[in-house]
Amino acid sequence: MSTLLDEPASQTEETTSASNLLRRTMAAMRLSFTWFGTRKTLSPEQKARAAESFGAEGEYLSAGKKLLNVAHPKFRAVTSIKTRATSYFKGISLPFPEPGLRLIRQADIAAVNTQMASFKTELEDAVEELDQNYDELKAAARQRLGNLYNESDYPVTLNGLFDVSWDFPSVEPPHYLQQLSPELYRQECERMQARFNEAVQMAEQAFTEELTRLVANLSERLTGERDGKPKVFRDTSITNLADFFQRFRRLNIRSNEQLDELVSQAQDIVRGIQPQQLRENLGLREQVGEQLGRVQNALDDLLVDRPRRNIIRKPR
Repeated sequence: MSTLLDEPASQTEETTSASNLLRRTMAAMRLSFTWFGTRKTLSPEQKARAAESFGAEGEYLSAGKKLLNVAHPKFRAVTSIKTRATSYFKGISLPFPEPGLRLIRQADIAAVNTQMASFKTELEDAVEELDQNYDELKAAARQRLGNLYNESDYPVTLNGLFDVSWDFPSVEPPHYLQQLSPELYRQECERMQARFNEAVQMAEQAFTEELTRLVANLSERLTGERDGKPKVFRDTSITNLADFFQRFRRLNIRSNEQLDELVSQAQDIVRGIQPQQLRENLGLREQVGEQLGRVQNALDDLLVDRPRRNIIRKPR
């Protein structure tokens, strides 16, 4: 994969322009979770006893125990909120080369804050219900763990042990640094410019890889056969593409004309087509599969070497 240093000047300028747009229109956001750990390492004494049955030494054995049944419906309800909050966060943001940070549109901050507050309330309610079943979960653990059960492993209540939080940290150099040390301020500005340049590359890469995966999946389902019959595909093969197109329109920073063109072509190919039509109309199925196959080939080229981008031109 090429870097900015490898790219022609025009592409470097293109990336820099896009990164400046990111800095003007996006905000950094961090999503964090507080989560009660349901696994615990065995004590040295317990490991030693477990090792005896294998004729091994305890210090060479790694072993743990599960404190609670995470498959319990009430626990799964709690976990599902974390999954949905994480999925939502990734769906409305772009990657950023700082651990734990992603970029969201400044125009979306109010809506995102409201949605996260809703997840937080929902999580608190789900944890409250989980806590009402806490004694039942502990009783099941006591039965399943046998002599490994230790009451001190369990807090009095689960309330307060699960939480979701978010903040919007500044990623720009502090202005006071300009007065204290102009040279250091300049270095920090250059470092942050490089960070946003990298964010542009990461966004392009993420969009390209996701579209490649979605197009390849649908194309393979439309053109492949199993036992001499067309392969079965789910509605999500189409709806996931539609979701991608919508997210791409909202978050795309127009940094890559080739990617924009390929997204447009893929959208034109499946526009207005319902999954049932592809199941019932073999000719349409073959046509869409063939067209998507060409898009997939161009996406593969785009992933292999960014400077040598191949574009499928729309027929006149």
